[in-house]
Order: sequence, then C-alpha cells, then structure tokens
Amino acid sequence: MDKSKMIGNSIKQILQEIDSVLVLTNEKEVDIFIQQILKADKIVTAGAGRVGMAIRGFSMRLAHLGLNSHHLGDATVPSVGGEDLFIVASGSGETQTIYDLVCIAKKNNTPIALITGNPESRMGKEASVIVQIQAPSKTKSVGVLHSIQPMTTLNEQCLGIFFDAVVLSLMEKMNETHDTMWARHSNLE
Repeated sequence: MDKSKMIGNSIKQILQEIDSVLVLTNEKEVDIFIQQILKADKIVTAGAGRVGMAIRGFSMRLAHLGLNSHHLGDATVPSVGGEDLFIVASGSGETQTIYDLVCIAKKNNTPIALITGNPESRMGKEASVIVQIQAPSKTKSVGVLHSIQPMTTLNEQCLGIFFDAVVLSLMEKMNETHDTMWARHSNLE
C-alpha cells in the first residue's frame, strides 16, 4: 500500500473518531462552564500528562482573551478563593495528583470545573461544574467506541478541539477578535 494513502486513511479515521466523541458534548454543560469562566476573577487550570498540555493551551487562550488565567506549575499562579475558578481536565477523574489539587481548591472554597469522561469519579463528586467528553480513558471505556489510536490519545485530541471551540464561544460573548487577542500575545518571540 502507498504510504501516503496509509497516512491519509489514518487521518480520516482519527477525524471520524474525534467527531464521534465531540458530537455527544452536552451544550447545557458547556454553557454553564462558559458562564463560570466569564464570572471568575481568576482562573487556574491543571491536568496531568498530555491532558495537561491540552489545558495549558486553553489557559493561554483565556489569557489572550484578557482573562486572568494561569496554569498550575507556572511561577505566577496566584492564590484562589470563592470568586475564582479552578478548571481541571482528567479523562478518568481519578488521577491522584490532580484529585489532591481539587481537594486543596475545595478547602479554599474555589469552584471547580471538571472536564472528564467520568462524571461519577472522585473529582466529579467535588466539582461544581462538569463537562463530559465521552472518550475512553485509562479507567473507563465508552460504549462500543474502540479507538485505533494508542492509550488515551483520542481523549487528548478531543480536549484540544473542545477547548478551541469554547474559545470561539467566548470570543463571541466577549466581543473579542483575532486582532484584540493578538494584542495580548507575547511579543518576546
């Protein structure tokens, strides 16, 4: 088989998998999530591994929108409290390190928004807002969906696209444009 066709077929299958997951996203859950973002004084995001990379990019875009957004691990992460929002992503909702952070945020009366495939998880029990992304995680399969991709790759891809779609909604609600966002982008490049 021609290698370019192999890659093309793989890309087609990956895009179909992503679509089959994201089409199930609950719009009401997303609307509540967006409302929480818009009313928060400060936003801190966290996630482990490749999920952490996806949510780090989201935190950056929130800052480009002019929101006071930080990613846990950065030296500039502020303290959080009741007027803020702690956004965590965890496919399983059971990742110990992220769960420990959720508990700390909860002790500080910080609302928690969880993006997960497992709303019944330990983190789900602590979250005030949950958006379910129905992709398989390390602890939970989803119906008959069997990804051709290794491990939890499908979940991580879906998170990146989901977060980008949320940014588009926020842009509309905040009257932001590409130009206004570029004005907040780092010029130290």
